[in-house]
Amino acid sequence: MTPPELFVIALIGVLFVLIFATRLKIELIALIMLLVLAISGMVTPEEALSGFSSSVVITLLGLFVITRALEVTGVIQWVANRLNEVGQGSEVKLIILFMATGAGLSLIMNNVAAGAVLLPAAIKVARISNVSVSKLLIPMSFGTLVGGMATYLTTANILMSELLIAQDFEGLGMLDFIPIGTVIVLFSLIYMVLIGRHLLPQRESNSHAATQLDLNETYHLADRMWQVRINADAPIANKTILQSAINRELGLTVAAIWRNNEIIMIPKSNQVLLPDDELLIVGRDERIQEFLTWGTTLLSDDVRVHQHDLPLEPIEIMIAPRSEAIGKTLSELQLNKKAGLLSIALWRDGESYHTDVRKIPLQVGDAVLVVGQTRNIEEIATNPNYILPSGAYSSLALRPDRTRVAIAITATVLTLGILNIISLPIAMLAGAVAMVITGCLSMEQFYQAISWRVIFLVAGMLPLSLAITQSGLADRIGNLFVQGLAGYGALTLIAGMILLTMFVVQIIGGQVTALLIGPIAINAALQTGIDPRAMSVAVAMACSMAFLTPIAHPVNILMMSPGGYKFSDFARVGIGMVFVTLFAMLLGLRLLWGGLVL
Repeated sequence: MTPPELFVIALIGVLFVLIFATRLKIELIALIMLLVLAISGMVTPEEALSGFSSSVVITLLGLFVITRALEVTGVIQWVANRLNEVGQGSEVKLIILFMATGAGLSLIMNNVAAGAVLLPAAIKVARISNVSVSKLLIPMSFGTLVGGMATYLTTANILMSELLIAQDFEGLGMLDFIPIGTVIVLFSLIYMVLIGRHLLPQRESNSHAATQLDLNETYHLADRMWQVRINADAPIANKTILQSAINRELGLTVAAIWRNNEIIMIPKSNQVLLPDDELLIVGRDERIQEFLTWGTTLLSDDVRVHQHDLPLEPIEIMIAPRSEAIGKTLSELQLNKKAGLLSIALWRDGESYHTDVRKIPLQVGDAVLVVGQTRNIEEIATNPNYILPSGAYSSLALRPDRTRVAIAITATVLTLGILNIISLPIAMLAGAVAMVITGCLSMEQFYQAISWRVIFLVAGMLPLSLAITQSGLADRIGNLFVQGLAGYGALTLIAGMILLTMFVVQIIGGQVTALLIGPIAINAALQTGIDPRAMSVAVAMACSMAFLTPIAHPVNILMMSPGGYKFSDFARVGIGMVFVTLFAMLLGLRLLWGGLVL
């Protein structure tokens, strides 16, 4: 191997180490890769920065903004509400309905956004129809993934088009994905109805998200809430909650204060505690016993506060994928100070936590039980960092009077892109601008809609793809695949590349996989005379085959807690999806792309 090839291999090794052995954000790792490549001279400074001006970034920027406008104007929630109306019925009907709807929404919006907006509807309809929600959420998640295969507007698909253009080939468009993607969606629906649904677990949701009684039972609040009185000689008397260190030292949460026949709900950290105040405390028994040594007296006869006596109206919020809350603690988020909400419990991996919850770094899919006034909950419901599974707040639309305008703009953008009247990146950017001009979004919402993490990840990793090609590494690895598989036919080589891509996706996700495998796949196609565009379509679609693990795609992680799923549930149902998708993809390529023979 040449020194440039060895350098790129070492850099890819460092990439994996940084991803799995450090706590660095993936987008920061991408920027580190960019800087190393530029400083080492593997790519020119202009090539290193080219990702920020690429058509990929412009298309993604427009997609993020248009998707957010569809949410803000209530278009997506209208779809979810219609599902609530027509979705009641049998398990088979609901699986088809939510899987097909997830696929349909993914044609025009981000997969995660599609899954997030359908999640509350699925929970509600499952409850009404007496169907376990665990029978619906994996099919719905997989539906968004196969729907993402059928559209150009998926990050991996856009990236593969950009890699083609970088090698002076014609890029991909909407019509390159829709025909084969439609075949995949149909085969996936048939598999899920006939086989997959029997492999799904019959399990209660960890995130009931419907009534106060459900949440009290799910989080075992009656066993974790205590009523105590501050004695006159207590050291914490006449101190603020913050000064008392009740939360800092004991991990307990003060949910309410009774004082002179009045209730102070969701007290702030600067609230002064007075002698004879009665506190409603959330936490474990042993921490309460320790708190009693601080000069307090337990009041309830049976030690616990009864459910019907709780002066709380709890609601559950979930941490959304790509949320700014990921990695932060509840203390750092300051939901009480900023949003008027008090966090009293956390649900993760099938367990509820009531003590030290404000010190735990949050993860995607964590559910946080909060209490607050209606107006505060309505405000948090419009925050893209959180998802509210409760139907009472999940359908809020900020600008419902702009619904038809948002639909018209989106339809126009898609029409221009499909018919190739103007380039899709320009059409998407024009659509994003039109959403602001017409009042569907404010400029502040425009900026908030953009997932800057994805933008920096893509722009930072594109130079690595360029280095894989220019160093000769893509050609060398592609040649190994050609020597091993090309003798068995073009479709066999493509199938091998699809499976390689699929396995890498389970580990590092589709966006990075496209940038690593894409150059290799294109070079393998060139060496065997296969249309590189056909190979790129196959690899791009394979980047959405995140069926085997929940960590392979954020939309899978999102379903874990509400569906009560275990890690193995995805593999059990997903292995069949892999074979069905592979067969449907090869069939579609065989029928729709000439020159591909076994």
